[in-house]
Amino acid sequence: MMHDAPAAVASAAPPADATSASPPSTGRLIGIDLARGLAIVGMFAVHLGPDPSVGGPAGWLLEVASGRSATLFAVLAGFTLVLLTGRPRSRTGRAGRQAMGRVLIRAAVLMALGYALTALDTPVNVILSYYGLLFVLALPLHRLRARTLAAIAAVGAVVLPLALYLLRAAVEGGDWSDAVVAHDPLARITGTDGFVDLFVTGDYPVLTWFPFIVAGMALAKIDLTRPRALARIAACGVALAVVGYGGSWLALHLVPGARAAVSAAVGGGPAASAWWSDAVGDGPPVPGRPAWLLVAAPHSETTGSIVGNTGVALVVVASCLLATARFARVRRLGAPVIALGSVSLTAYVGQIVAISAFGISEDMSDADSAAVLVAFVAVAMLMALAWTRRFRRGPLEYAMHTATAPAQLIH
Repeated sequence: MMHDAPAAVASAAPPADATSASPPSTGRLIGIDLARGLAIVGMFAVHLGPDPSVGGPAGWLLEVASGRSATLFAVLAGFTLVLLTGRPRSRTGRAGRQAMGRVLIRAAVLMALGYALTALDTPVNVILSYYGLLFVLALPLHRLRARTLAAIAAVGAVVLPLALYLLRAAVEGGDWSDAVVAHDPLARITGTDGFVDLFVTGDYPVLTWFPFIVAGMALAKIDLTRPRALARIAACGVALAVVGYGGSWLALHLVPGARAAVSAAVGGGPAASAWWSDAVGDGPPVPGRPAWLLVAAPHSETTGSIVGNTGVALVVVASCLLATARFARVRRLGAPVIALGSVSLTAYVGQIVAISAFGISEDMSDADSAAVLVAFVAVAMLMALAWTRRFRRGPLEYAMHTATAPAQLIH
């Protein structure tokens, strides 16, 4: 079995004019592509698979994927932001301005694409518009060091969920949000609640997803070739998962009336598993239920969920980087997932377009959902593997590269 040094995983990206026939993994962080591919498969499972209530190992895996796949992708988006602006040191001068221009163009394209996919009216809650805005908000931080970014992510994980909770209560209790929406050009263009939706009332509120992006930026600033760096990242991830989920479990069991209050907040839903499972319900309930802040369900938008989900993401990323750096067999056997991760934008968009084209709904039986999921994953991996054997980027990744080309004109 061949062992490669970790440095091989963190090699620099190839020049833009490299031949399109070069191996798709050349110059890439292969472990990051593996993690991104796992995130895409997890999103497929959430969007297309049976309900986790089917139970057994399959139900448990579906429950684990719920929410955590999207947050893993968000952490990886932060990692990508640093790759775009320079890693480990940010680009300066003209190169730095051009890099920032590319990020801003990318953000605008993601937002537009997100709204276009939402207009298809599929059962999928499209996340791309939120990602686009997160890129813009996180961009000013790209020159900061890993420790500073980690500190910002930690403070955000504590403060922003409370801010979101209070803002949602304000939205329910007054008409200020209607006035904001009425004067919001984004709301008029998209026919949505615009920035109020993106920041506060949407499915992936920017306020509580910002820490994921910043955590990914901090991860990208670390020298991954240092001895034991990946082991320390994994250990940090385990600690965060224990603090996030374990802290929620303790709170729900030790705070008098906590579980009853959480159950009441979601109309009598199960609160016993609210420290880790979405079975309690997706998203914050009606404002005025402060006990909700004690849960850590993946989509609960609480401190516990942010800390726990970030921990899971760090463990996955560190494991993927270590495995692909050390073991050639992992790279061979994981090639379909790695290929899928390297064309993740194409895979994500293609999935939603296919759901719309084939009229796939949430009303399918569990057996049909399982069959559709297997078919989607198999076809996506085979197509990604075939494409990346000939091309360096996926179709939409090429389109994004072309769209950001005008940034080269910046002086």
